This record gives sequence, structure tokens and C-alpha cells, in this order.
Amino acid sequence: MKNIAVIGAGTMGNGIAHTFAQSGFKVQLIDINEASLKRGMDTIAKNLDRMVTKEKISEEEKQTTLDNITTYTDITAGVEYASLVVEAATENIDLKLKIFKQLDDACGEDTILASNTSSISITQIGAVTSRPEMVIGMHFMNPVPIMKLVEIIRGYNTSDEVTNTIMELSKTLGKVPTEVNDYPGFVANRILMPMLNESIETLYNGVAGVEEIDTVMKLGMAHPMGPLQLADFIGLDVCLSILNVMYNGFKNPKYAPCPLLVNMVRAGKLGVKSGEGFYDYSQSRKAEQVSKQFAK
Repeated sequence: MKNIAVIGAGTMGNGIAHTFAQSGFKVQLIDINEASLKRGMDTIAKNLDRMVTKEKISEEEKQTTLDNITTYTDITAGVEYASLVVEAATENIDLKLKIFKQLDDACGEDTILASNTSSISITQIGAVTSRPEMVIGMHFMNPVPIMKLVEIIRGYNTSDEVTNTIMELSKTLGKVPTEVNDYPGFVANRILMPMLNESIETLYNGVAGVEEIDTVMKLGMAHPMGPLQLADFIGLDVCLSILNVMYNGFKNPKYAPCPLLVNMVRAGKLGVKSGEGFYDYSQSRKAEQVSKQFAK
């Protein structure tokens, strides 16, 4: 594989594009408009600058990585020569099915189609294509350039050959691929999201405050980040979407989203991305929050 197309230039998409490009692949980064692509490329450049500052890569390696990425606003043009397409759009089932139908029509018959979904059925996604055996999940962790794990999710029809190919490809990126089966939430979010939801329930029930809950989990359970802060970084809307997928998939009340989470998303308090979630990330308080975090 030499050409990798990535659908979506947001947090996960630009991280995936960065990782492939830094590993020597030619990457076609695709999004719906130039503004989204510019934000994605700016993020990649800033992350590479940090790596140069920390002497993890050279200035030449940074430039080579950027040169390996070409941006597109048209899916058909962007995937024309792709051996693998990794979809990293919003965690919305209708949107993903629409994209995969389009990819199935636009891509060559040998192109593998992967989704970075964190909870949605790969079997369901594959079923809208004419190549379900070539549809697979590649669930990267955020931040993608740093985190080693990739959940490799095989749908009901995903072939052994495609699974093995993607497992080996992940290793060439310096990742640790872990194969899991296609059930709602897979492994990572099936375990993580109920913990985050229970943390929100604990706050909702008045057991303790935001910082107190996070402090207990950081100092008592050796978590690098408290669950409420982690939920802010993931995005409360993303957490809600994943919990809804799991609740609808398992029909088990233990996956039902906490009412506080539902109301915060309705109010537009989505975490870091909106400037406010369980913590305040607005410009006026960002320095204060960062100082508090490092002080602890």
C-alpha cells in the first residue's frame, strides 16, 4: 500500500493522516470544504512543530510528512488511487452509511474500506457496500500520533486476508493492533463509556464535585486523567452518541446515558471543542485550568 485516503480532517482524521504521512505513505486528506482542511493541516503542522522542538523528528522529516499529504474536497478525486480508505467522520450512523455507499462506487474493486468508528457496527457499514468482505474497523486512539493502540474490528463478512493485511499495516505505523469482534462499543468503549457515564451519574447525584471525582480516580486509581476531564477531551456529544449506540444495541439500562450528559449536550456544552464542559476551556480561563492541571 502506498496511497491512503482519509475521510475527515477533524481531530481523528488529521491525526490518522499525520501518522500515515509520517510513516512514508502518500495521504489524500478529504473533507467537505477548504476551511476544514486548512484547520486540519494547521493542526498537523503544529503537532509536527512540537515534535521538532522535542527533537523527536528533524525539520526535514516534518516537511516530508507535510509534503506527503494532499487535500481534496471531492471524495471521488481523493480516493481515485487509494489502496485503503480510512473514514473518520462524525460518529453518526446515517452519515457513515452514506459515505460508504459513495466510497463503494468511487473506489477500485481492490480498495479496502476502513472505518475509525468507535462503536458503530462494521457489519452494518459493510452491508451497504458490494464488498462487505473488504470492510473493516480501524479504531485509532486520540491523540493518534502518540497512542499505540488500534482496535481492529472485523465485521461478520470481513475476510481473513483483509484482517491480516490491516493488522500488519498497523504495525508498520508503530501501532499495536488488537483484533476484536463486532459488538457495540467493541472493547475500548464498552468498558470506558460506562465508567465515564457512572462518573457523570456520581456528579449528578451530588456525591462529589467535578474536581473531587477526578482527583479520586487520578490519585486512587492511577488514571493519568480524571474521567470527567477525559469526557471533555473526547467530546460530550461523542460520549452520548457512543452510549446511545450501546444502549440501543444491548437494550441494557446500564448503558443508558445520564440525564446530566444529555442536557449538557443539548445546551451545547460539549467539552474542549465548545470551550466548556465539566471544565471551562474558554480563552479567559484556559491558562488557569492548565496551571491547575500541572499543579496537581
